[in-house]
Amino acid sequence: MAKTAQPKSPPDVADLTKAQAKVEHKRLTLEIERHDRAYYQEDAPKISDAEYDGLRRRFNAIEARFPEFVSSDSPSQKIGAAPSGKFKKVRHAVPMLSLDNAFAEDDVLDFVGRIRRFLKLGEDDSIDFSAEPKIDGLSMSLRYEEGELVTAATRGDGAEGEDVTSNIRTLEDVPKKLKGRNVPDICEVRGEVYMTKKAFLALNERQKAAGDTIFANPRNSAAGSLRQKDPSITASRPLGFFAYAWGQMSAMPEDTQSGMIGWFERCGFKTNPLTKICHSVEQLIAFHRKIEEQRARLDYDIDGVVYKVDRLDWQERLGFVSRTPRWAIAHKFPAERAMTVLRDIEIQVGRTGSFTPVGKLEPIGVGGVIVQNVTLHNEDYIKGIGGDGEQLREGRDIRIGDTVVIQRAGDVIPQVVDVVIDKRPDNAKPYHFPKKCPCPLHTNVVREETATGEEGARARCTGEFACPYQKIEHLKLFASRRAFDIEGLGEKQIAYFFEQGWVKEPADIFTLEKRNAKLKLEDIEGYGQTSVRNLFGAIEERRRIALERFIFGLGMRHVGETTALALARGYGSWQAFHDACLKVARDDEEAIAEMDALDQIGDTVIASIKAYFGESHNRGIVERLTKEVTILDAEKPKSNSKIAGKTVVFTGSLEKMTRDEAKAMAERLGAKAAGSVSKKTDYVVAGPGAGSKLAEAKKHGVEVLTEDEWLKMIEG
Repeated sequence: MAKTAQPKSPPDVADLTKAQAKVEHKRLTLEIERHDRAYYQEDAPKISDAEYDGLRRRFNAIEARFPEFVSSDSPSQKIGAAPSGKFKKVRHAVPMLSLDNAFAEDDVLDFVGRIRRFLKLGEDDSIDFSAEPKIDGLSMSLRYEEGELVTAATRGDGAEGEDVTSNIRTLEDVPKKLKGRNVPDICEVRGEVYMTKKAFLALNERQKAAGDTIFANPRNSAAGSLRQKDPSITASRPLGFFAYAWGQMSAMPEDTQSGMIGWFERCGFKTNPLTKICHSVEQLIAFHRKIEEQRARLDYDIDGVVYKVDRLDWQERLGFVSRTPRWAIAHKFPAERAMTVLRDIEIQVGRTGSFTPVGKLEPIGVGGVIVQNVTLHNEDYIKGIGGDGEQLREGRDIRIGDTVVIQRAGDVIPQVVDVVIDKRPDNAKPYHFPKKCPCPLHTNVVREETATGEEGARARCTGEFACPYQKIEHLKLFASRRAFDIEGLGEKQIAYFFEQGWVKEPADIFTLEKRNAKLKLEDIEGYGQTSVRNLFGAIEERRRIALERFIFGLGMRHVGETTALALARGYGSWQAFHDACLKVARDDEEAIAEMDALDQIGDTVIASIKAYFGESHNRGIVERLTKEVTILDAEKPKSNSKIAGKTVVFTGSLEKMTRDEAKAMAERLGAKAAGSVSKKTDYVVAGPGAGSKLAEAKKHGVEVLTEDEWLKMIEG
């Protein structure tokens, strides 16, 4: 293995090579996804908000420097995690988006600068912002029809949440009927369910006395209290609600963010009294500093402040970048650190065969959460010669028995940021990374090769689908809530069925009931006739599956939820997508160009799809599975505009709006904004300086519009 010179100091993202950044980007993706599941589905975060934010910050910095790494399955394109399945699901009429984060004052300057550029505002043009504390609670959407509360739903994955209406009705802060005369027929009020610190401490005292669960922090106690099957338990818990946003509205009663906050108050909601209008970056930063000073004295937990453009017409123009609005940002508070002892290092084998070393710690409390595991990223990181995240200082390799400094900052598992060399045991030896997979096959382990031919940081088992660890992980993903969502078929059941040889590939799940006369699942410990009947019923329910869930469930590398959704919307039906994949696998240039033209689908995703469908083994898995299920066509755009469902490409210099604003507007109206021209492109909107895309449009006979013609087409 080639030796790498030790860095003199931890490199910034700006100092990473493209190969290093690519490996770190993938590692951060996996960790952030695990943390999102722990936070949104299980109400049991493994790290502090500050630590999680640290991971997000580094992740976003990598994508900002290397935008080609951004794919539709990136955490930067997602919101939260899928609903847990404990309650009935509710589809949000308007998605519940999350916010982008700022961690430094320069980030706030950049945020305001981006808004000015997008809206083509000059330095002298003032922008008013509504600024408010960021409550650390559980996001909630309350739907009112003719002023009456009809539904309350959690955020979930942003598109679909959980129905907790009965529980929400027990909260004093949530009016059952809105006050006032001019209430819109449909009104969705959004905000945060929280528990005060005083109430949290009192609740834990009662829980302790009764021998019940002790909650880690007010956020967990609020989420746990709200998500009770018995509403009387929720009613007994002291929960509050701050209103600060909205979803679907049949009419808008105000034209500013601050005006809407005032309207919420008039309707009977509690809003945060610290909310303030700021007129400049300097005032925003001063507000952040003031709130941070008050933080410890507040009776509710906050983890930062939120800035929102006050004018709603500007909010509409600014629109969204996938999972986040352009017009708002969360300015977070810094991370927390702690010191403990590393007791062992274990290797986890992922779905794609990647090795992730995990440090087993002497349990330690950090920011109200007990931490026992820590990511060690890869072999180079352990050796102290490179790798991901907060790099160790020169000479700081990691050994079993070391006293380490850990930081809970934005990942599934916290990370080591330093080693206390003075406390290293005399018998501590350098850690030797395994050369064989721990699976029964003991297949060889190799280091990935980067696009430039260099040795990458990630180690991978060469066993591919022969490696049982990878097979099991594929099946777990397939049955998971984000894919087929089969109730009662969790990770433990998948592992057991696999070990017994009953489920070796996805199609086997759908033939279990036919084979049960021989298998007799009801005779297995932990099962019975009722649980087996429920399992088979849950499997039967998933024989009809949404196209994007099916694509995601195949487990192709680099094809996450958002990428799967982009592909589903791009092709519309399984048949069209499947045909395209087979052509891509055969190097059909036209099919590759068509796939590449889809917005946010690039070379990495296409190469992954080509590799997957290029394997006869995978094609066989897909063929057997499609015989067992019905794959539903993708949802059609809900917009009734003239361009709904059309594919539009913008090229050249637009004069009346920026290209980003034009794309955002097209997507709001139900169109697909593509990055390149193909024969399936409907319109090319060309401004001055249009180049190769204009030539491609003429080649394919695509209608070309000027900016004025485009604006006239979408008028109204």
